[in-house]
Parts: sequence; C-alpha cells; structure tokens
Amino acid sequence: MKPALPVRPFYARTRFILLMLAVGVIYTYGWRVTQIQPGNLVRDFHLVQPLITALLQPDLITPETESTTLEATFQLANATGPESAIAPPASSTPTLRLSRTSGIMGDSLSVEGFHLPAQRNGQLFWVNSIEQEFPLGEIATDADGRFYKEIIVPPTARGDRQMVRAVLTWEVGGWRFSHTLKLTAEKIVETIFLGLMATTLGIVLAGPLSFLGARNLMTRNPAGTSVYYMVRTLLNVMRSIEPLIMAILFAVWVGIGPFAGVLALGLHSTAALGKLFSEQIESIDPGPVEAITATGARPLQVVLYGVLPQVVPQFLALGFYRWDINVRMSTIIGFVGGGGIGFLLQQWINLLQYHRAGTALLAIALVVITLDMISARLREKITGPPA
Repeated sequence: MKPALPVRPFYARTRFILLMLAVGVIYTYGWRVTQIQPGNLVRDFHLVQPLITALLQPDLITPETESTTLEATFQLANATGPESAIAPPASSTPTLRLSRTSGIMGDSLSVEGFHLPAQRNGQLFWVNSIEQEFPLGEIATDADGRFYKEIIVPPTARGDRQMVRAVLTWEVGGWRFSHTLKLTAEKIVETIFLGLMATTLGIVLAGPLSFLGARNLMTRNPAGTSVYYMVRTLLNVMRSIEPLIMAILFAVWVGIGPFAGVLALGLHSTAALGKLFSEQIESIDPGPVEAITATGARPLQVVLYGVLPQVVPQFLALGFYRWDINVRMSTIIGFVGGGGIGFLLQQWINLLQYHRAGTALLAIALVVITLDMISARLREKITGPPA
C-alpha cells in the first residue's frame, strides 16, 4: 500500500498563487487610476488646518451687541464713472459716501464713513441687486467716528443697482444664543421633517410595489411573472439614479425648497424600500399562505391574512431605518436646492464662514446620533433583540 501523499496547504496551490497575482494586478492598477498619494496627507495638512480649526469652533453663543448699519448706492454701468474726492457731510448725521457712484466690475473706489460711533469695529459688504452680501473686509472707526477703506467692485456684482453696506458692531455686556444657532435649529427641524415626509411617501408607494415585486407571490402564472419582472426593473432603474440628480430635476420642476427634497428622497426611498420589502415577503413562512390558499381564499385575502402579519414588523423596522438614512441624505440634497440644513451649509461654505458651517455640522451630528439611537431602540422593540 502506497503511503498517502501529504496534502498541500491552500496557499501553496497554483490556483491560489494565480488568484493572488490577479488580485495584486487589480489593486496596482486601481492605485494608479485613483491617483492615491498618501504623502499629500502630511505635506499639505497645513492647507486644511485653519479650516478644521474653524469648523471645531462653532458659532453657538455671542455677546450682547448693538450695531449701526449704513448703506451707499452704486450703479453698475457700461463704463467707469468719474471719481471725486469725498467731502465730509454738513450735518452730524452718520453718513457713508463713495468716491464714485457708478462704474464697472474691477473698478477701484474709496469708501468713507462720517459721524459714526468712535472706536468701533465692523464689516464692509458689497450687496448685489438680489440682496446677496459679499464681505469686503473689516473696518474700524477712529476717535472722530470716521473710517476710510479702498475697495474694488467685485466680480459678484449682478444687476444694475448695487450697494456698499457698512455694519459696525460693539458689545454691551451679557451673552445670548447666536443668530447662527437659531437659524440652524430652524433648518435642522425642517431637515428632520423633510426626512420624515420623504420616508412616509416612500413607504406608501413601496408597500404595494413590494408585493408585485415578490417572486413567491407573482411567479405562479405568466401574467404575474411579467408584472414581477416589470416591477423589479422599475425599482432597479429608480435605485440607480442618485437622489442628488433627482433633487436637481425636482428643484427645476417645483422650485427650490424642501418640497423638491421630499420628492427626490421619497422617490429614491420608494425604490430602496420596495426592494427591501419584497425580499422580506420572499422570506416569509409559506405554511400560512398555503393553508389560507387551500381554503379557496382570494389572492387579496391571502395577502391580508397570510403575508401581512408576517412582514409588518419588518416593514416598520426598515421604515425607521430609512428615516435615519433620509435625514443624513437630506444634508447633501440641500446643496442643490432641496431645502433643509444642507442649503444653509452650502451657503456658509461658499462664503468661507466656517465657524457658522461648524454649527450646522454639529447640529447634523447630534440629530443623526439621536435618530440612530431612537431607530435602533424602536427596531429592537418591533423585531426583538438580535440573536
């Protein structure tokens, strides 16, 4: 009797070696295609450090302040307007004056304020015809209540009538919640309900579709099989379209705002929940279905008494989980006009107001963590603790 040959370990087999070589080639090519350069993380960290520092210092509370706002009109024209010396006003009324009152983008002009509160700091803004503010820099009044600053007409000027706005602010004692925090709280509530309404819309539409997309219920005859494949194809096509693209389409269709976000997330939720719901239906115990069918019950009665009691808890658990997902996704939806906190976040990032953006990110994190805990607890109560 010949001695048995020793079994070669799996890592010494030719097939395994060839597989590892193929995996190595794939990852080498992937590394090159995605242009991975770990050294840049260390070398260019100084570029992102100020941004991270600002984001970690959210604008939550602010000292009680008083402020004075002055405005001067500037007409955007086809040619550069004449520039003249700025003369002090005859009266003692706070006044803001420009060295020229008309011109084109790129023109330089002087801004001077008179009879303002002395020794105060503030900001200078360019305001276009649709009331968008763009910072021009800081200002400070002297002991006589005057300030002077050279500016350039920014490329963001749109429309004919423009304004230069000076805002002086000073502390008067005490603290209060910042305007940023109040605005963030308002928009985060809108975001939560945006996710809720989108999830509700998704559940309402996905419920009936999931039964039509369940193989064990629909493939008993040729007509049902055709409906099954049509519904599955529809759900797959809808899931393949990113919610961001849907939000752009609905923002054009119904206008910028939370309604566009509800429609975009609701449609995507319909596709995602339709697939998950149909998979739950396909995994039910066939016993009750067969027993009810044997009594001569109609298909609708089979669904009501043999299928629904088995899947309703899973449907509710998946619905809560989808609400959690939609609240997180609504942040990105807001970047393209879908409403909610994302719309504010995009504006603050574009205006380089990272302290305010940090407030929005903090609110998003707190809401996501809270909803995740609530969703997990509710799913556990509905479906029972994990095995």
